[in-house]
Parts: sequence; structure tokens; C-alpha cells
Amino acid sequence: MNELQGKVAAVTGAASGIGLASAEAMVAAGATVVFVDRDVSALQAVCERIGDRALPLVIDLLNPEQCATLLDGVLTKAGQLDILHANAGTYIGGDLAEANLDAIDRMLSLNVNVVMKNVRSVIPHMIERGAGDIIITSSVAGHTAVPWEPVYSASKWAMTSFVQTMRRQLLKNGIRVGSVSPGPVISALLADWPEENLRKAKESGGLIEPKEVAEAVIFMLTRPRTVTIRDVVILPSAFDI
Repeated sequence: MNELQGKVAAVTGAASGIGLASAEAMVAAGATVVFVDRDVSALQAVCERIGDRALPLVIDLLNPEQCATLLDGVLTKAGQLDILHANAGTYIGGDLAEANLDAIDRMLSLNVNVVMKNVRSVIPHMIERGAGDIIITSSVAGHTAVPWEPVYSASKWAMTSFVQTMRRQLLKNGIRVGSVSPGPVISALLADWPEENLRKAKESGGLIEPKEVAEAVIFMLTRPRTVTIRDVVILPSAFDI
């Protein structure tokens, strides 16, 4: 399968979870992928394992100065950018009355502000080239109000709006914009889930694997250019929400 042959992608949060699975799937489809993450050792390990078409780019996206270097870093590594998968994010759940104020700031910065800034950074390059794909990792929580995660759900609702508006802004430039919105995925983010909810999800089979989300990303990227997959919601079949 070489459907992405000759393409260059950048994936944020690429050292683990959905980001890693997506980046690996793109490499398998023929792309050269810039793996963007702040975890130096994890990034080096995965890129060495995957091979020459996995290029590490260490950026702490919550550092404004580093965040602004995303496009320059990708172009230095790979010379062009065809695909951005803005995947990096974090999670907090539970009652708002018990939430840490700094954690709220950090989550909204990473889940909302950083995504917008990353997209802002790359679109002039894509507009100049007359083509591109932008995929954002959202969540089913961006399509339905999840009562045990009011801040996280709100951040993903913001991404639903952002994707729909940016798709319309950029369609004239040949740039497709879409989001992939999974239910609970087996990843490090689940460590912050309420323990009872996590236990019930595990017992009921209400979790999916990162690779299943990655398969949806590849589906979105490999449609004819006349087709945009704007939203894909991927749920474990046993997930009751």
C-alpha cells in the first residue's frame, strides 16, 4: 500500500497513543512523517524503530516560542508539508468544582490554542502549494455533552466548530479539513478517567485501540480530492453514550 507515496506528513503527539498509530500508518502507506513530540527519548526510540521515513522533531507545543517553529522544523527535516495531523492533547475529567485551575489552563491551551496555532502556522505553505490535508483529533465528547468531563468536552466542541469553519475557509485553496472523533481509546489519557468509568468501560468492552483510529485517518487521507471526510466518529460498539 503506497497511497501516500511522496507525501510529507507532520503528526503532533506522535510518540505514543493515537499520534504514534497514525504516524506509523502513514509511513506504512508510503509517506515520510515528521514525528512531533516533546518526549525526546520516546521520540528517538520510535523513529529508530520505524526507520528512515520517520523523522523526529522535538517541540514542546505549550512553549509559545517552540510552538511557532513547527512549520520551519518540518520544512528543515523534509522540505515540504502535505498533511498535518494535529493530534496532541490532554484530558481532565470529573466535577468542575474539584478541577485544578492550572490543569484547566494547560488542557485548554493544548487542546484548543495549540491546534489553532499549528493550523495557522502551516496553512500559508499549503495555500501556496494549492493542496493539503489537515486532520484534527477531536472526540465523541465534541459531539455530545459528556457530564463527567465538562472542560474536556468543551475543548472538543471548540474543535468541532473550528474544523467546520476552517473547512469552508480553505476549500477554495484545495485544502481539506476534517476531524476524527473517537470514543475511549486505550492510551495514557485514560489514566485521568474517573476510576469507576474506566472499570465499567473495560468490563463492557467499551474501549478501542489507537490503530483503529489510525485506520480512519488513512481512510480520510486517501479519498479522491473531490471528497472531504469532515467528521468521523469512531465508537466501541459497546460504548453507551
